[in-house]
Amino acid sequence: MKEPAEAFRHIRRLQIKALRHVNDLFAGIYRSTFKGKGVEFEGVREYQPGDDIRSIDWNVTARAHHPFVKHFREERELTMMLVVDISASSHFSHIECFKSEMIAELAALLAFLAIKNQDRVGLLLFTEEIELYLKPNKGIHHVLRITRELLYFAPKHRGTDVRHALSFLGRVQRKRVICFLISDFLTGDFSLQAAFIAKRHELIAFHVFDAHEKRFFPHALLRLRDLETDEEAIVDTADPLVQQHFQRQAEEHDRAIKSIFERVEADYLQVQTGESSSAFLQRFFRLRRRRR
Repeated sequence: MKEPAEAFRHIRRLQIKALRHVNDLFAGIYRSTFKGKGVEFEGVREYQPGDDIRSIDWNVTARAHHPFVKHFREERELTMMLVVDISASSHFSHIECFKSEMIAELAALLAFLAIKNQDRVGLLLFTEEIELYLKPNKGIHHVLRITRELLYFAPKHRGTDVRHALSFLGRVQRKRVICFLISDFLTGDFSLQAAFIAKRHELIAFHVFDAHEKRFFPHALLRLRDLETDEEAIVDTADPLVQQHFQRQAEEHDRAIKSIFERVEADYLQVQTGESSSAFLQRFFRLRRRRR
């Protein structure tokens, strides 16, 4: 755990970075991607060239003897829930950036995007159990609390259970939310829970991975340890059969995870440790807008 002064500086650096990206790179793109619940009548104003003639208020126009149009305001307020995996397996990387750091930075950027647009944002941290739940709220102080928890929360458990996290979310969040599920998905099947959440909410999954989880790089004998169970094994990474078996298992796992989200028509993207979190989010928003 970092000292308070160092932790404060870390949070402050992430805040500055997030706000810069929010202002410079995502101005308007979040708002146009996630629409509000509907529109609300606000009044009438004089017709201007380019206005949709279908919005003309004929009663007012008849009384005023020149055209007036109805003016509507978007009911903007949305609720974002960040459902974030903080299991022990997230503390892995073959480079300086751990999966946990990538996960935290993505979640923090999304939180700042939400409050920039006057939306509410909540946080659910999970391992094999629910570690922390912060109800959706607004304001910079709330988002700084979320950022601090993302960076420094110390979980009591080490495993991963996406099923439990989605089941909990379904119980506590009755109103529709935009759910960002961010995990390395080293977990069992959660198809039923994903289907339930996708039916009631908008489900978006970010799969964070490290290149060394996809294939062994040929070295020699390596002692490997499971970060969640502490089980150890010695593996000959120079053996082509070992390489092929490991890569095949990784590919099968990825296909299974992707298939879960495809079946429930939820957005699913993979992001690698070391990739720019802001560049990844830009890619996500571009892809989403094209699909919509």
